[in-house]
Amino acid sequence: MVVTRSRWTRWLRRLGFGVLALVLLAALGITALLAWTLPPSQGSVRLAGLGAPVAIGFDGRGIPRIAARDERDAAMALGWLHARDRMFQMELMRRGAAGRLSELVGASALRLDRFTRTLGLARRARADLDAQPPETRAVLEAYAAGVNAWIAERGRRAAPEFLALGAPEPWRPEDSLLWGKVMGLWLSGNWREELLHARLAALLPPERLRDLWPEETSAGRPDQPQAALDPAALGRLAAALPAFPAPFTLPGSASNAWTVAGARSASGAPLLASDPHLGFQAPILWYLARIDLEDGRMLAGATSPGVPFLVIGRNARLAWGFTTTQSDTQDVFVERLAGPDAYETPDGPRPFTVIEERIAVRGGETEILRVRETRHGPVLSDLEGMPAAEGTVLAVAMANLAPADTAAAGLHALNRAGSVEEARGAAALITSPSQNLMTADAAGHIGLLLTGRTPVRRSGDGTLPVPGWDGAADWTGWVPFDSLPHRVDPPGGILANANNRVAPPGGPVFLGRDWIEDWRFRRIGQMLAARERHEAGDFVAMQRDTVSLLARVLTGPDSLLRGLPPAEGAAGTAQALLLAWDGDVAADRPQPLIFHTWLRRVGQRALRAGGVPEGTIGAHSAFLRRVLAPDNAGAAWCEGDCRALAARALAEAVAELQGSEGPDPAAWRWGNRHVARFEHPVLRAIPGLGAAARLEAVTGGDEWTVSRGGLRGGTGPEAWEHVHGAGLRLVADLADPDATFAIIATGQSGHPLSLHWGDLLPIWRDGGMVALGRSMAEGAPAIQLMPQGPLDEAGG
Repeated sequence: MVVTRSRWTRWLRRLGFGVLALVLLAALGITALLAWTLPPSQGSVRLAGLGAPVAIGFDGRGIPRIAARDERDAAMALGWLHARDRMFQMELMRRGAAGRLSELVGASALRLDRFTRTLGLARRARADLDAQPPETRAVLEAYAAGVNAWIAERGRRAAPEFLALGAPEPWRPEDSLLWGKVMGLWLSGNWREELLHARLAALLPPERLRDLWPEETSAGRPDQPQAALDPAALGRLAAALPAFPAPFTLPGSASNAWTVAGARSASGAPLLASDPHLGFQAPILWYLARIDLEDGRMLAGATSPGVPFLVIGRNARLAWGFTTTQSDTQDVFVERLAGPDAYETPDGPRPFTVIEERIAVRGGETEILRVRETRHGPVLSDLEGMPAAEGTVLAVAMANLAPADTAAAGLHALNRAGSVEEARGAAALITSPSQNLMTADAAGHIGLLLTGRTPVRRSGDGTLPVPGWDGAADWTGWVPFDSLPHRVDPPGGILANANNRVAPPGGPVFLGRDWIEDWRFRRIGQMLAARERHEAGDFVAMQRDTVSLLARVLTGPDSLLRGLPPAEGAAGTAQALLLAWDGDVAADRPQPLIFHTWLRRVGQRALRAGGVPEGTIGAHSAFLRRVLAPDNAGAAWCEGDCRALAARALAEAVAELQGSEGPDPAAWRWGNRHVARFEHPVLRAIPGLGAAARLEAVTGGDEWTVSRGGLRGGTGPEAWEHVHGAGLRLVADLADPDATFAIIATGQSGHPLSLHWGDLLPIWRDGGMVALGRSMAEGAPAIQLMPQGPLDEAGG
């Protein structure tokens, strides 16, 4: 039989159409299956345990308004909403904190799972549930019931990710406490600095070390005992610890908050602004909501999925925000071994507390982790698998791991507080993490209150790991809450904090030795002083300010840059651009890209010349100011001549940028590299899906601007990616409960196919806000949550 070419062609065409049809059908099927997981925006739902009907309305951006009889019903509704919009985010949070991520994503998460299992966050959260007062436990239980109602109704459809992973486990009240454990861990990172300090102390002379960590010489500074450690072992331990920007980790924290009293406000009542700075992800950590109760109480602002309380925002009488205090609440202890299963103490040998953890790994074998704890805390050096030095191990004491953590009760009390004085009582209950609580009330009072347990050391300043066997550096208790440096109603009517030092050197309370430079704080002070009276819109504009005072110092009239000989060609153009710059780190300008690339090259050259191993530490702003001081104060880091080093670094920076940005420096733009990226923590690793779910926005700002543009770091072009900053901005005017304005960086939904996956990003990028008033447009989507009656419970 002879088959003609035309018949072959027709057959192949039919086959091609058939394959295409199958592909389209498969795509339509997958799309339909994913669409099946989209949550409803209207209807009636019955919840067992609900005390009275709850009305939920949504504005055009998916932000709910909850009208409930009491706070217990409101908590159940919020739990249902969080699960409806962010169930997979909640699942990742609790699994990450419990050391169970490997069950979902495989061996790539083992490093983080080993770390959190070693710290025992889940064990401690279960124990802390008993420390909460009955009314707080009731809210935690109601919230869990709301979450579980969604899980029970939807199963694998609770979020699109569960189609592949299976239905999530029921939510437990103690799961909500894990959020605070994670915040306490990542917002208090001094123990990492101790390990790094110890590693470099063994490699550098004391004078070089003082340049990296300027010595605190104020009166009252405690003496620092030391213990010899192997720098190579410390390097291996550092490699075994999870660190930002790896998935499921957070960066070194930074935030802004400020408030003015009524005398400095156009409305006659205090104004408050808060923008916490954390790592970016899609969806962002925050979820906006407004809650109104029958007795007139209300809450408006930012919740966090997994938590039944408002974290940052206001009620009818009080507004609040948080910044990290930077207090030193963690210490590394070198424990001397006394045989294979014990360690030395002042009272003689003591056996380790040993806990066996079983880590299930998707696609692999279960791993058995043997966790050892000392009287100071968990043994971290077991993660690296070798002793820190011959016959020793490293244990870490963390205030956030101490028992009877009542942070949830404190946040609950803060939601209920009606004045700065009542907020003070709530702050005393927030045992972790150490934060600055910025507050303002409708009566006209403003306050900066410190939260968290701060240890009292028998000796030492927390700079370096200390001997644990003799008790000389043991913690003897906590700084009394009333002794912390709180401030209420200052004479000028202004309070601000941007993670700057809150206690003067040599003050009555020692909070810590190392503090970040106060560039953002000083810029906030400049803007607050520029007006006699402020409106809410002024605070919104301040939050998007991108002026860098550090850039003004390093390129200004008295800078070393002014003393460099004029360069030729493109380097000369770049140099002239920097000298004419006003320090505004705007996305549409070339100078920020030139400036940061130059500073990176300066820091790399100086650290290498000073004997610091590559990749060990970054060049912080105080170090860069020393190297670039006009008087050559940093000569020891510059092979004697910092001007020559700065000139070479500028030439190298320009050559590097020409390779990626083109020949003309005037045509370069910061926004070409400084792009805010919000990626799904799991889908980001899947080709095609990661790009489809990614959200991006061109932004200005950098590490030192009020509108924080935290950088990824490293040495490649991706170093300038914006991965850390204000994922939430909030401004509240205490004159009116409806004068509450907020924005988050992604959208309300955690579903990539939802209209609210990224619809708030353009508003966030452009510096806008959304009003969280009580009323909404008529006809807005609404859900009614109804109590489940006896017939419903019986299935009738």
